[in-house]
Amino acid sequence: MNIAMIVAAGRGYRLGGPLPKQYLPLAGQPILRRTISALAAHREIDAVQVLIHPDDAALYEEAVKGLEKLRPVLFGGATRQDSARLGLEGIAGLQPGKVLIHDAVRPFIAPETISAVLAALERVPAVIVGVPLADTLKRVQDGVVTATVDRAGLWRAQTPQGFRYAEILAAHRHAVVSAPETEFTDDAMIAEHAGMRVEMVAGTEDNFKITTASDLARAEFMLRG
Repeated sequence: MNIAMIVAAGRGYRLGGPLPKQYLPLAGQPILRRTISALAAHREIDAVQVLIHPDDAALYEEAVKGLEKLRPVLFGGATRQDSARLGLEGIAGLQPGKVLIHDAVRPFIAPETISAVLAALERVPAVIVGVPLADTLKRVQDGVVTATVDRAGLWRAQTPQGFRYAEILAAHRHAVVSAPETEFTDDAMIAEHAGMRVEMVAGTEDNFKITTASDLARAEFMLRG
């Protein structure tokens, strides 16, 4: 069984307004609904598990009416790392083989990207999506450029990040015990900490994370244009 897990427990209000950004409308539908739909539509995804904030239960139920493949909602934790671990623990009874962990506000994940991640998990325990850096990188301190950073081999990580289920659950449990003070910014970092081999597959520039007003405008343009 392949499960897509969407971490939607954040309280991001950066885009303004009274709603967390994952519930903001995007061309007439909540961003979260579009993200769920993109994953659920893939023929190799058997179920979708969403992690939300307890305060968002009513918003969530309204956003997902009529969608298929959805598991009963689970509540996330205080951090993204906590939410991902709670989600992994919550699907243990299903005994999934593979799990894809995805950001709630990346609604433009391509089916070909999902297929590439699932295929790569046949040979390695962890796979992430990304795009190579194209811009020149500068290190800056107090507004002054102090160095040019070699961008060779540097990629921007996206989601979904795919894992063999048993191994990423064990890695999360290990991180709680072995590095309780470390802030792990994504699940791949937790896999690396556990010594897992992590491969990168090429994503697309369209698979961007909606975090600013300009991102939302770009997403609106893509859907309406």
